[in-house]
Amino acid sequence: MNNNVVVDVKDVSMEFNLNQEKTDNLKEYVIKAIKKELRFQSFWALKNISLQIHKGEKVGFVGLNGAGKSTLLKIIAQVMKPTKGSVKVHGNMAPLLALGAGFDYNYTGSENIFLNGALLGHSKSYMKKRYDEIVEFSEIGDFIDVPVKNYSSGMKARLAFSIATSVNPDILILDEVLSVGDASFQKKSKKRMNELMQGDVSLLFVSHSIGQVREMCDRAIWLDHGNLMMDGDVDEVCDAYLDFTKK
Repeated sequence: MNNNVVVDVKDVSMEFNLNQEKTDNLKEYVIKAIKKELRFQSFWALKNISLQIHKGEKVGFVGLNGAGKSTLLKIIAQVMKPTKGSVKVHGNMAPLLALGAGFDYNYTGSENIFLNGALLGHSKSYMKKRYDEIVEFSEIGDFIDVPVKNYSSGMKARLAFSIATSVNPDILILDEVLSVGDASFQKKSKKRMNELMQGDVSLLFVSHSIGQVREMCDRAIWLDHGNLMMDGDVDEVCDAYLDFTKK
């Protein structure tokens, strides 16, 4: 493999089995499952996707809802395992996918800093060094010692964003996370993103905002119904995608 390649995706396909049965409750579902009365429909979210991301590249993923963008990023982030194919990643990742997904709502914000940090692969000593910075950036204040179940959605997102961006990654994975919090925090989070992307950091970015993709990326990949439609210069791909959506 080229030493400059940080993400190598080869012939990746992802199949989901969609339940066709309507069940009113869990008990009914379990009974049907035991009797093997459940019927499933196969759905391929990704179909033979191959691509490489090089060190320092800023790559935006565009496509309509259901195109497979988020599924592909989850596979690259090793949150999901593909049905077929392989993904090799070289470098330290900071995946900002579903912010707050790793929180235990019965724990305080302070406790969740260490819990979420551990899920991201950081040691307790590392999180202690970053603790004050995380709390200050999140603007949680005294709520840091309150159970997360009492947080507003904005507070949870701000804390999760602050934890996830406390690392200096080789690969930054963003899935629609630049709309976190109010206008003031969005401005601050965008500045943090720009700081993280300095130098040779590789960016994998999913957004429905074509303007953001053009602004932050130099390359774009267009997916549609699990197929790779186009891969190339960000403006050329975005123009082709916008033309397609107007038809």
